[in-house]
Amino acid sequence: MDPLRLITSRHNGTVTVSVSGELDIATAEMLRGRLTRLLQEAGGVRRGRLSLVVEVSGLSFIDAAGLGALVSARNQAISQDTPLRVTGAPPSMRRLLRITGLDAHLT
Repeated sequence: MDPLRLITSRHNGTVTVSVSGELDIATAEMLRGRLTRLLQEAGGVRRGRLSLVVEVSGLSFIDAAGLGALVSARNQAISQDTPLRVTGAPPSMRRLLRITGLDAHLT
């Protein structure tokens, strides 16, 4: 098992969460919690001043629970008008996003 690691960085109004390891049912809540807190912070900032990037090139595995955490964050971001995008999806994740139809919504 490759443990989930989350590294948050900030630069010019963009908060980036770099995600690596396995994002699955055992670790999805860790990501969901981090993204929820960051989106709450962004909601307190004047609109258009903060965007969120989830960089996932370091993921070695993702399952439905991991996708659910990303979709939940996307829905929260849309509801509060905060830009959110997922970048660096490895080939296996791109395939999963394409199969589920989430590629047009998350990347």
